[in-house]
Amino acid sequence: MTPREIIGLVIIVVLIIFSIVMYFLGIRHRKMVAEKEIGSAESEAKKLILQGEKQAEERKREILIEAKEEIHKSRIEMERDLKERRNEIQRMERRVIQKEETLDKKTTLMESKEEVLNNKMSDIEAKQKEIEDTHQKKLLELERISGLTVDEAKTYLLKSLEDDIKHEKVLLLKEYEAKTKEDSDNLAKNIISTAIQRCASDYVAENTVSVVSLPNDEMKGRIIGREGRNIRALETLTGIDLIIDDTPEAVVLSGFDPIRREIARITLEKLIVDGRIHPARIEETVNKAKKRN
Repeated sequence: MTPREIIGLVIIVVLIIFSIVMYFLGIRHRKMVAEKEIGSAESEAKKLILQGEKQAEERKREILIEAKEEIHKSRIEMERDLKERRNEIQRMERRVIQKEETLDKKTTLMESKEEVLNNKMSDIEAKQKEIEDTHQKKLLELERISGLTVDEAKTYLLKSLEDDIKHEKVLLLKEYEAKTKEDSDNLAKNIISTAIQRCASDYVAENTVSVVSLPNDEMKGRIIGREGRNIRALETLTGIDLIIDDTPEAVVLSGFDPIRREIARITLEKLIVDGRIHPARIEETVNKAKKRN
């Protein structure tokens, strides 16, 4: 073996030993690091456990305080409810007692009224018996005085009543006859007055109305004029009412004065023929018609 080979072998052996040593050193280092980390983790875990226990204890105390407060509130509400129910029960008891007292009073009053009523009934029965006895005595006395029995007295009374009824019947017949005559007279007067009114209305309609024919229905608008000024002028100047209704191609002149009605008729006919219908023309035509009549 050459020196170089020996040196190379030594170097290889040294490298192997160094690697082994470094390996074990690395293992030891990792073990120490791991043990250190484990210790830190355990310490941290202990801290966390202590902190959790502390927080749990604080939370426990908070829960206990909240529970005590809730229990206190519930107790106060329960006591208030119990107090209200107790007061309500007391009020109900008072109302029941008052009703019982009122019922007792009513019962006592009813008993007293019933007793008074029984006494009155007894008095009424006694008085009724007394009246019957008195009536019987009077009947006997009447029989003794008149010398008639009860049946004979009844027959006499019936005979008197029959005579009175006949007399009343005659009076009623006379009264009915007089009333019938009066009603007949009134009916006849009504019939006559109705006939007179009908004849008079026909006469008035015939003698107070004139009809003027129109060439067409459009003429009605021209006679009325804008805002009714033409028809107002005609009615004012003639004193006659112009009736413009649904009657086709006709205007009705209404008035009691025949002269005024004739002036209005002549005026309207001239205006229709002329075609110029306005207040000034109407006044002029009315004046001409008046001079003519």
